[in-house]
Amino acid sequence: MVGKESIGSKIFDVFNILLMLLLCVVMLYPFLHVIAVSLSSSEPILRGDITIFPKGFNVGGYKYIFQDPFLYSGYAHSIIYALGSTLFMLTFTSLMAYPLTLPDFMAKKFLSIFLVITMFFSGGLIPSYLLARSLHLLDTYWIMIIPGCVSAFNVFLFRSFYQSIPADLRESAVIDGANDIQILTKIYLPLSKPLLATFALFGIVGSWNGWFEALVYLQDENKYPLQLILRKYLFSLSFDSGTGTEVMQAMLAQMNVNAKNIQMAIVVIAMFPIMVIYPFLQKYFVKGVMIGAVKG
Repeated sequence: MVGKESIGSKIFDVFNILLMLLLCVVMLYPFLHVIAVSLSSSEPILRGDITIFPKGFNVGGYKYIFQDPFLYSGYAHSIIYALGSTLFMLTFTSLMAYPLTLPDFMAKKFLSIFLVITMFFSGGLIPSYLLARSLHLLDTYWIMIIPGCVSAFNVFLFRSFYQSIPADLRESAVIDGANDIQILTKIYLPLSKPLLATFALFGIVGSWNGWFEALVYLQDENKYPLQLILRKYLFSLSFDSGTGTEVMQAMLAQMNVNAKNIQMAIVVIAMFPIMVIYPFLQKYFVKGVMIGAVKG
């Protein structure tokens, strides 16, 4: 017979619910405030009257940004870089982690030590730039996709998950005549969906938010990702007056917007794709983060 819940347990449940609601408010307020400012007219923004609802509905900030043709190419390039680098990362990480789980792989210990060394020592920016130049990767699409496609940390997490898969599955597949590629693609990877989804999200977010690599390795503005183009807007609006040149002042006044409008619109444009993708991968996220640490 199940006893009644004690008063202390009820108080604890109420406290947890209130705490979670408070955390939700704290987390959501900045997002709602940014969206509200990006959709408000200039006067309420200057007065500081905006909270989580727009006042004087105005989309002039978005019109100002979307009139730049480089924005559309930046969006396309960011999608290409994010999807390409993530696909390469998942492919090469899976291929690298699988042999490290094989008991009869002779180079397993050497490769593990080599990967650990790379976690503590890196070549640095200048050697990386010189290497990219010698490989003729500068100012190409590949420079935004290939570097960093294999991370030692990711490899060890994939290896830990593969080691948690019962060895009987692999042994049965070997008896049935399957080779290592078939075992990896038909057994290990299908069982790794939560891990793959989690690291796909990490890879996409990391690549989407990245701008420094493009600043260093790309000279052609036609190949710039979205973040570098938006960074240009932020710098052009970073004046004490909040407007900039006289031409910009006249344009902003005509559209009834100010620099804060445009800056918040930039934030919304930058985070919108990630906000769209995340709900579809959320169910894998927590499970994928925990499952990679099941076995060391």
